[in-house]
Amino acid sequence: MSGLEVVTLTLNPAVDCTVTIPGFAAGAVNRVRSMQHRAGGKGVNVALALAGMGHRVAVTGFLGEENRILFDQAFRESQVADYFVHLAGSTRVGIKIVDVEKNQTTDINFPGLMPPSNAMRLLRSGMEQLGASWFVLSGSLPEGMDVAIYQSLIRSLRQRGCKVALDTSGTPLRHALEAGPQIIKPNIEELSTLMGARLDTREQVATAARDILQQHGVELVVVSMGAEGALFVTANECLTAVPPTMEVRSTVGAGDAMVAGIISGALRGLSLADQARLATASSMRVLARNSNSAHTVPDLEPLMSKVMIT
Repeated sequence: MSGLEVVTLTLNPAVDCTVTIPGFAAGAVNRVRSMQHRAGGKGVNVALALAGMGHRVAVTGFLGEENRILFDQAFRESQVADYFVHLAGSTRVGIKIVDVEKNQTTDINFPGLMPPSNAMRLLRSGMEQLGASWFVLSGSLPEGMDVAIYQSLIRSLRQRGCKVALDTSGTPLRHALEAGPQIIKPNIEELSTLMGARLDTREQVATAARDILQQHGVELVVVSMGAEGALFVTANECLTAVPPTMEVRSTVGAGDAMVAGIISGALRGLSLADQARLATASSMRVLARNSNSAHTVPDLEPLMSKVMIT
């Protein structure tokens, strides 16, 4: 398909079931205030957020045939081109228990479908037919999948001249760095795990990010640090984007909204400071409302003006 700006890849999507339980307590009887089901998975979230920002987006990865209706509906409503490879069975369910009183989210993640070898061939073949400025590879891998799959896919995409953003963690991230994606977005815990040491200060985070830039040819490292904002590091710049003090209703999907803002900023040719403002504002919008609000056309300018850049 031509005319695309971004293709997102989600190998392990999920039907996100968000359950709001004020005062949630393990081992006790809990009363549900509200419940929502939606199409989820990190790459899916990024794609829907980018489409809401007005970009031309396609999605691919693996989806279970038996419960695809939520995904079909979301892609149709957001005008996202669907190139998922469909597998027998059901896409996994991810349960998020949101406690608005304690400002906590508890994740219960089920294992995903294991794609057979022919499905992986179909996926690779399909990706070769998709031309876009950016490919975003996001999320965990299905159980049993080759932990170097992102590395292999990034190398193929780079050989085609495509730009790649990566948002994963653990062993898949470690392997994928060897292929040199342009952008990575770990959170501070994921970066600490990657470096094998606790990172307690912004200076330590910045040093770790610069090490990645130098060793792996990455062009931009974005490290999310919760309420302290996010660090944006390139070879020539290092800045922190800090949101204003705000009521956080849910953290669900906030990191994916940030990735969408980073890519949108890159597509628009923004300076690093404005890219950081846009990415942070995109994340703020989700934090202040809920994950389902991320997929409508946002007016982010007022939020961008509230982001402090240092």
